[in-house]
Amino acid sequence: MLTLGRNARQASRVMMGATDQAKSAALRAMAQALQDRRAALQAANRADLETARANGLEAALLDRLTLSDKALDTMAAGLAQIAAMPDPVGSLSNSSLRPNGMRVAQMRVPLGVIGIIYESRPNVTIDAAALCLKSGNATILRGGKEALQSNVALGAVVREGLLAAGLPETAVQVVDTPDRDAVGHLITMTDYIDVIVPRGGKGLIQRLSAQARVPLIKHLDGNCHVYVDADADLEKAHRVAFNAKTYRYGVCGAMETLLVHQDVAASLLPGLGQAFTDHGVTLRGCERTRLLLRQAEPATDEDWGSEYLGPVLAVRVVDSLEQAMDHIARWSSGHTESIVTEKLGTARRFQREVDASSVYVNLPTCFADGYEYGLGAEIGISTNRLHARGPVGLEGLTTYKWVLEGDGQLRG
Repeated sequence: MLTLGRNARQASRVMMGATDQAKSAALRAMAQALQDRRAALQAANRADLETARANGLEAALLDRLTLSDKALDTMAAGLAQIAAMPDPVGSLSNSSLRPNGMRVAQMRVPLGVIGIIYESRPNVTIDAAALCLKSGNATILRGGKEALQSNVALGAVVREGLLAAGLPETAVQVVDTPDRDAVGHLITMTDYIDVIVPRGGKGLIQRLSAQARVPLIKHLDGNCHVYVDADADLEKAHRVAFNAKTYRYGVCGAMETLLVHQDVAASLLPGLGQAFTDHGVTLRGCERTRLLLRQAEPATDEDWGSEYLGPVLAVRVVDSLEQAMDHIARWSSGHTESIVTEKLGTARRFQREVDASSVYVNLPTCFADGYEYGLGAEIGISTNRLHARGPVGLEGLTTYKWVLEGDGQLRG
């Protein structure tokens, strides 16, 4: 791990000065290598799948692990998309001219070396490599043991692209051991690693948060809420809430709790509740909710705090905007929150006072995605308050330095 760290640090100095032409050429070469190596990649993936089935891996995780033709095509398209995106490195902002004629500005620069720890999704190997490369960073990738052979094979694709563009092959390195101690070393190598990005379940994130000495860009979970205000358009509220829950149950932006103002609960909940029930969603509600939705099971504090990632929804009727925001402050994970209202003042107050990485008005929480924000691909969604917050795209993988220019001015 120390050798990987030293290699990455050396490569990061080269990547800091790499041109956009070279970085984009590497990404396009990777996309071509994905096509050329398809048979070998899928053979390595089949070996991982056989081992995973023998170990009783769940069907949903097997699906994530599979490198189908569609998955490889999607990865190649993602590489082309990232290659075509503007390079954030070297851009100037907040430029100002001081009274003495000195020019002051901020320049966007890479973070340096990024360690990425993830579980059984081999597509992350390509996505993460591409984003780190385009943003001028070196990276060390440590995937889950279930995808070890797939990740090593994908690492060869990445190296081929780097070498084709004249960039150091150690700019992206894949950890080729399933040993858990590798993660323990990676998250404490402060001399070589500048930031860790974990992508995985709550257990992994909690472990890294407790043990890491390197700063993390992370989110623990996505306990997201939609609040339907007294001044909501109820047809719109029905559509937004239903989409927020049923678009995809397993995404971190899925609505897990629906809050409804008491003034509109009787008009909204019976029809919306039936739509959820017909769709196979189990409802758990407060006492007032259960008076309107007889099919709802009693909700407990565990329900208010749960990220279900499945067809279960908690529902609460609230007295006011203030009570809705109090509930969110108590139970939210700080990921994504939404209000449905036609009253501008209420919407602005909700956006100002609710503490989350994204706060919406009249939109389902499942829009929490870098592509939907216009950021292109993302490395994850951060609930950190410092550095990056929300979807972390290319700019989130950079920082800035102050650059000053003058003509011999002296400080008197």
